[in-house]
Amino acid sequence: MNAPLRTATTPVDPVKLDRLAEVAVRVGLQLQRGQDLVMTAPIAALPLVRLITKHAYMAGAGLVSTFYADEDATLARYRHAPDESFDRATDWLYEGMAKAYAAGAARLAIAGDNPMLLSGEDPAKVARANKANSIAYKPALEKIANFDINWNIVSYPNPSWARQVFPDDAEDVAVEKLANAIFAASRVDRDDPVGAWKAHNANLHSRSRWLNGERFAALHFRGPGTDLTVGLADGHEWHGGASTAKNGITCNPNIPTEEVFTTPHALRVEGHASSTKPLSHQGTLIDDIRVRFEGGRIVEAHASRGEAVLNKVLDTDEGARRLGEVALVPHSSPISASGLLFYNTLFDENAACHIALGQCYSKCFLDGASLSADQIAAQGGNSSLIHIDWMIGSGEIDIDGIRADGSRIPVMRAGEWA
Repeated sequence: MNAPLRTATTPVDPVKLDRLAEVAVRVGLQLQRGQDLVMTAPIAALPLVRLITKHAYMAGAGLVSTFYADEDATLARYRHAPDESFDRATDWLYEGMAKAYAAGAARLAIAGDNPMLLSGEDPAKVARANKANSIAYKPALEKIANFDINWNIVSYPNPSWARQVFPDDAEDVAVEKLANAIFAASRVDRDDPVGAWKAHNANLHSRSRWLNGERFAALHFRGPGTDLTVGLADGHEWHGGASTAKNGITCNPNIPTEEVFTTPHALRVEGHASSTKPLSHQGTLIDDIRVRFEGGRIVEAHASRGEAVLNKVLDTDEGARRLGEVALVPHSSPISASGLLFYNTLFDENAACHIALGQCYSKCFLDGASLSADQIAAQGGNSSLIHIDWMIGSGEIDIDGIRADGSRIPVMRAGEWA
């Protein structure tokens, strides 16, 4: 199987695309000999799917199974399906995925959907479909969120996505520009991308060790539109870069990644926050988010665009209005320095500090692998059907770490590590 040739219709560097596939398998997943792989992808990402499949089998994969999504088919549902369709999801598929993960399979998702795909559709139907999908996906999501398995997300420059990022360029130019931005952020524009990831992981681990040594009780974010105190879960642990899953395999879940992150306390978040970048959520763009927390819960939420969808998301379940993650990213990160708005959370969250609504990561606790769900909840970990990151960081944000005795230590100033 050969790498795809670059043509007028696929202006993607085949050498770098092959490197991305290799990094996804060797760095992102560290796929083991005999291990199965479950992959999901937009149908436009077929060239990358084929290359990842090649590298997976070269690494000794047992069986690679890929499930595709198609934008035209998705729109056909919204325009022609009966109303009751939007309260259903393919639970049988997700149950099968959860069964595969329980049997030891790895998970890889290729991102690249059109961020505006559903912007013209009925927000009530979008919300209902999202909720049904979240409920059906929970058995599989728990295996991922609890880090039972090695998993990874990478991206492909889908033309419909490229047109959103570079609206003033011809489609082939936009795709090539987006491809190059993906390659740079994913560190595959270098002669030794695997070595580059080794050095980057070491830097992220250094940041995590410092934060874990400080044992802050809370973080205080201050900046335009934001004055937010995020209490941290009891026994929380910071992570960043490569991590070891419960199956013993060390993987890089997100490529790219620039963050160090941990679990907030679900009941100890106070104040207000404003988004600094739009949130693209399952085909809807939600912009200029403004929320207020009391007792850890969002009690007021607004957005200049997508507000109806935002509020429907917050009503998914009780945990949807509480935080499951807080992450620190310097404003000078390569993705931020690119000056691009990707309309894709995988990239935009790595350009700015962010928080996540919903499900926490059990691995972000000391000895998290041995804790039960009840123990995690008792220590402040949140539970929800969703996990949605959105950005609150910028070059104007200051962050203090607050110790248990109330003393403060500068963590970030003007968006940079202090």
